[in-house]
Amino acid sequence: MDLAFAIRRRLEELGFEQKGLALAAGVTESYISQLLSRRKAPPAPERTEIYERMDGFLRLPPGELATIAAAQRQAELKRRLGDVPVPLFPEVRSLILRKCVAAKEAQVRPIFEAQPFGELERLVTQRLLDEVKRVARQELHNDDWLQRVAHLSNRSLEQMRAVVLEFLDADIYRISEEHCVALLDPLITSWDVDLATFGLEIVLHHRIAVEPLRRFEFVAREPDQPTEEPGLREFLRDPVLGRDVSQDEVEFLRKLRFENKRPTALYYYRELQNLRDPLHFRPA
Repeated sequence: MDLAFAIRRRLEELGFEQKGLALAAGVTESYISQLLSRRKAPPAPERTEIYERMDGFLRLPPGELATIAAAQRQAELKRRLGDVPVPLFPEVRSLILRKCVAAKEAQVRPIFEAQPFGELERLVTQRLLDEVKRVARQELHNDDWLQRVAHLSNRSLEQMRAVVLEFLDADIYRISEEHCVALLDPLITSWDVDLATFGLEIVLHHRIAVEPLRRFEFVAREPDQPTEEPGLREFLRDPVLGRDVSQDEVEFLRKLRFENKRPTALYYYRELQNLRDPLHFRPA
């Protein structure tokens, strides 16, 4: 049994219409129609509450549709393992080059155009995609954020939610023109790359992203240079000190550098408390 069949059968049993299901799920009727006609793949269960809403509307046990969707996605992945993905790229490349800072575009464009989907283009596209996904994943359940993005791309709230769900499942080889218009274009203001080091600087729309400026460096390290302080490892392993630290907080602590000192686990605990204390920060 696949998801489309299960939903169609339940709608018929209850005498309900697709319009009601779309309203309950918070997406467009067109999205539901494409999902039931198998023109859209089921979204990943862990990324959305849409299945919970549909379960409730269809009077199904909690988690039933998510289980069916997960099994269907796994079967589709196995079927496609041997396929060579083909990038759908003219419109995506055009958008990405247009977002490149003017001073660098003349250098970047020939590199992009020298190959169908070369190393630099993959690197830049993947990083931009990751950043937009990061923001979209954080804000997926924030209707105010969805409404702002929807306004910028001339869509309704329900249409925007459906696009975000589909976008979060897309990989670098399967970005659509709709993703470009609805998300990549409004969220990305500009990007720049250092062609010597491949360091990237990405500027996101200041009204949509909490962290509008993002920098990424690709730095070679000496073999004997420690990648993580012993005190930080001790802190993270301590069941009391490091019991509720988030991944973002871990990344912050890893970036701390010390010339001639070796901080202890207690130092990292106190640093984390300072980071969490709102009295130490001014409003953004």
